[in-house]
Amino acid sequence: MQDFEGRVAVITGGASGVGFGQAQVFGRLGCRIAIIDVRRDALDEAAARLADEGIDVYAVPLDIRDRDAWVRAVDEIEAHFADTVSLLFNTAGVNGFGPLDAATYADFDWVLGVNLGGVVNGIQTVLPRMIRAGRGGHIVSVASMAGFEGSPVAGIYAASKAAVITLMESYALSLGAHGIGVSVLCPASVRTDIAHALERRPDDLADGSSFRDDPGFVAAQQRLYEGGMDPVELAEHVRHAIEHDLLHVLPFIETREGLRRHQERILAAYDDYRTDPAAAAERLRAFDRYRTESGRLRAAEPHPATH
Repeated sequence: MQDFEGRVAVITGGASGVGFGQAQVFGRLGCRIAIIDVRRDALDEAAARLADEGIDVYAVPLDIRDRDAWVRAVDEIEAHFADTVSLLFNTAGVNGFGPLDAATYADFDWVLGVNLGGVVNGIQTVLPRMIRAGRGGHIVSVASMAGFEGSPVAGIYAASKAAVITLMESYALSLGAHGIGVSVLCPASVRTDIAHALERRPDDLADGSSFRDDPGFVAAQQRLYEGGMDPVELAEHVRHAIEHDLLHVLPFIETREGLRRHQERILAAYDDYRTDPAAAAERLRAFDRYRTESGRLRAAEPHPATH
């Protein structure tokens, strides 16, 4: 995509951090920006700052776990701009650090509900409208470098981000026919206030948590993120990915070798097994036949969102 001027962009978590950086960069490119956040006061402040730059901005408070509220929010945004959303940035995210063996259901429900459920809800709401409009578009979801490997202290977060990576890779295999691009952004350290995410944990999931919230730990996290990449710089990498139709957005080059070592450990696990090569080749041929046949069947079926 090269034509950003006039497009309606929805950005979750748009009141601060990575989302606000995206609002600045794409607003300056001429997009009409809808920022979504669960915090009304932060939304108002962010909208005022963007408007001062001359960016056409509209702010909508939303808990992205709420599917019905998503529909109402996008209806409101499209009515305000008199146009269909064609850029979706699933950016909002939360994190918590603590021993996985002490995690509660509330811990899982909160992190997965925002980080994965919010992405699913956004796409399920916006994608059919993009397809019906027939003007193409792009969907960007924020995962994390943590999504490529397990974590002893942020296991729920890592699992949520791993799911987002795989989900976006799957969408990338199917949306090209509609002219809709897909990118998954995997940050490491960014200058955000995610160290204070626990302060925004909803009341219905507040009881019983394994996550650390002691002041010393939060302060250490904040110092880490203060040394991270600037959100505007990160958003410029996202712009480049959209313009060049790149799936994986991995601008944190300091993480390359760690990821390489992890992937090499996975591939080395094949060496632990000795199986019949002829049988393996036959299984591969069967899979290739299935993939070809299923591809033909999919091509023959009308897409439900086009009717």
